[in-house]
Amino acid sequence: MTAAADTLRLTLDYRPPLAWSALLEFLGGRGAAGVEAVVDGRYLRTVRLDGAQGWLAVSSAGERHPLAVELSPSLAPVAGPLRIKLRQLLDLDADPQAICGVLGRDPILKPVVDAVPGLRVPGGFDGFELVLRAIVGQQVTVKAATTLFSRFAAAFGDPAHTPFAELRFFTPRAERIADAELQTLINLGLTERRAGTIHSVAKAYVAGDLRLEPGCDQAAELERFRSIPGIGHWTSNYVAMRALRDADAFPTGDLALCNALGGVKPKEADRAAEAWRPYRAYAALYLWRLLRLGTSTERGG
Repeated sequence: MTAAADTLRLTLDYRPPLAWSALLEFLGGRGAAGVEAVVDGRYLRTVRLDGAQGWLAVSSAGERHPLAVELSPSLAPVAGPLRIKLRQLLDLDADPQAICGVLGRDPILKPVVDAVPGLRVPGGFDGFELVLRAIVGQQVTVKAATTLFSRFAAAFGDPAHTPFAELRFFTPRAERIADAELQTLINLGLTERRAGTIHSVAKAYVAGDLRLEPGCDQAAELERFRSIPGIGHWTSNYVAMRALRDADAFPTGDLALCNALGGVKPKEADRAAEAWRPYRAYAALYLWRLLRLGTSTERGG
């Protein structure tokens, strides 16, 4: 890590290829306005980690060059864990050669695998943030989910002061949402049932009954997660593939995936996905890519 006048700098290596533009498209299309943004080929976000808070910016100098990260000086005490968080968020420990070797054998996936080698499964910088994003994305379009999530950021995110006009809030804390009146959540544009689900998840986080982060006991945590009313297999699998970094998780029942496979039923999609083990999460990303992320048929994750 090096220091400049107003920023700290570090680099992140990875196994090439890395589909950087596709990664930015995915993150930018699902970002919470005010908390994260993609601007001029850079990923920007506010950061609150282990008592430190600030901002970061990630950019690429081209294929086979390490990613460059700029940090606010306030994040120096957490540079180590922050590096780990970024590697998880950007899926930099993936082995694209192995992934493409498996998925490239499938006749449906092969064209998009060849066209976009090095596609990554973006993780979640913050477990609760990703869970919140997944729940507001249930059965709505990506655009609608992003709008809802951005309202949460504005309503429950603490103000942030950064050099970027796009970054204005820190991500919402579970405590603030757990303490809010249910009607406050409904007023953001949620149904009463979905607001109740988010309320219950926030309270479980605050109580320490839920910890959906990499390294947790995945089976136990997902079982507790699914016991909350309003959490089904699509949501839990989406959280597993992104927040828990499960490369073989598959979002069962996703309409876009079914359409990409020729309009099949969810059970048929699950059967087709067996051939993609142990990289079904990457197959899902490639299928979403095949349908051009952000179309009206894609779920809101």
